[in-house]
Amino acid sequence: MLTVFAEPAAQSAQAAAAGGSMFSAMLLPIIMLVVLYFIMIRPQKKKDKLVKEMLSQLIVGDKILTIGGIHGKIVAIKDDKLIIESGQGAEVSKIKIEKWAVKEVIKPYEA
Repeated sequence: MLTVFAEPAAQSAQAAAAGGSMFSAMLLPIIMLVVLYFIMIRPQKKKDKLVKEMLSQLIVGDKILTIGGIHGKIVAIKDDKLIIESGQGAEVSKIKIEKWAVKEVIKPYEA
């Protein structure tokens, strides 16, 4: 009779241990997702916000660098397109580019 009472107690202890291991198995992926968010996703969102702000503040006369490595000065802005002037003297050329192609503003226009 003692063995009959011992078996259900052992089974309930195993069930409790299984529930605890299931909780820890679910906890690890959740912690990994939180770490992934703070290491990768959040900094990228901040960077995207800064780029968007920089693009919205472009004005005629700003000296820029494109993602293709072209240095130029903004001559005209129309919606999401820019016309930039590149070169010096007789070799000046105008190029029409998309606004998203601007990598950085080298020297903002000073009024």
